[in-house]
Amino acid sequence: MNEKKGILIICNLDTRGKEIGFVKEMIEERGHNALLLDFSMEEPPPFDGDITCREVARRGGMEIEKVRECYRTDRDRATENQIKGASAIVKDLISEGKVHGAFGIGGATAALVSTSIMKELPFGMPKLMASPMAAHPKYIDQYVGTRDITMHHTVLDIVKMNPLLKLQIINAAGAICGMVEMTQRQKPEFGKPVIAITSFGPGEMCVQTAIGYLEDEGFIPIPCHAQGKGDRAMEDMISDGFFDGVVDVCTGGIVENLFDGNRNPGPNRFDAACERGIPLIIAPCGLDFLSYGGNEKKLNETKDRKQYVMDKLRIQVRTTAEELVQAARVIASKLNRANGPVMVLIPGEGWSSLDMKGRLLYDPEADSAFVEELHKRLNKPDIIEVVDLHLYTPQFARKLVDEFLKLKDWNL
Repeated sequence: MNEKKGILIICNLDTRGKEIGFVKEMIEERGHNALLLDFSMEEPPPFDGDITCREVARRGGMEIEKVRECYRTDRDRATENQIKGASAIVKDLISEGKVHGAFGIGGATAALVSTSIMKELPFGMPKLMASPMAAHPKYIDQYVGTRDITMHHTVLDIVKMNPLLKLQIINAAGAICGMVEMTQRQKPEFGKPVIAITSFGPGEMCVQTAIGYLEDEGFIPIPCHAQGKGDRAMEDMISDGFFDGVVDVCTGGIVENLFDGNRNPGPNRFDAACERGIPLIIAPCGLDFLSYGGNEKKLNETKDRKQYVMDKLRIQVRTTAEELVQAARVIASKLNRANGPVMVLIPGEGWSSLDMKGRLLYDPEADSAFVEELHKRLNKPDIIEVVDLHLYTPQFARKLVDEFLKLKDWNL
């Protein structure tokens, strides 16, 4: 049997007491400590949690009676109070070594409250939310965001135990127990500088080669999938202090955000590294096209452009010179505010596996418009270097790593 762990069960006992009790029993039968944190807002619960809703409410700044009153008249205020109070309590429990994983169960309100609390927990600590809302297309991004939260889709609502629901609860409880049993430590140990490197398919060979070179130089490279959510997560992790530098090969999120593409990471690309002042080198992979697969409106608007069809969900539309000029202005405005060393390395023979001489998306004139505008807008235009290479070559990967090494005295 594995070492006994503390598993926090985040729940609202006033509406789901019996089901939660079953979860607690299964976790304890597995040999772990199950702590019930009750955030009930509507009615007094049928029994108290290990952390009561009254304690949660008071830690959030209200008495439970006020929370119940607000629940009827200003539900958002009541919910935010319970999230605030529960988050503070959970941080204390973690610092005391009493919690090694978190488990949430319930419907929409439980999913919102539980995952909001989980977002405050350390990276790598097991977090699992069991809910029929787990696959809701409109809410899932709010529940998970960029955090390592596992969603268990129960399909059925968590209301009144029945044989089918019981199967799902057993699976979910087994999952969180297995996760905490397998977890070796909450914080990974590196001992070397940790470097974020963005990656996705059309830049993969460059990135894989660069990863090898970085490892040879004494770094630990961490690939971040630049499909929108992955590069957004990278920005958050940079802000949280996980990385010592960034090799940002796949920067197409800039145009995806500007022109509503499928890989849109939001407006904050480059911001975290520039604010923290860690070394940042960027290449233009992905700026050469927009991902519009499945978006009939955008595909129709760009039907006269060159398109590369990878499959029905991944249709890449070549960016124009005008779009790249706008991207250059955004990038320059960000790099001009950088608190640390930055560099832009441009492969003059093409920016991705889809963008090379003889390929459909090759457009050196559009690429040149980007470089010209970036050069004009940067306060220090000498941070740009154009090299007579294609991004998809080992020589470019070598150059990328060599220039990154020059941004700081690493003392490796």
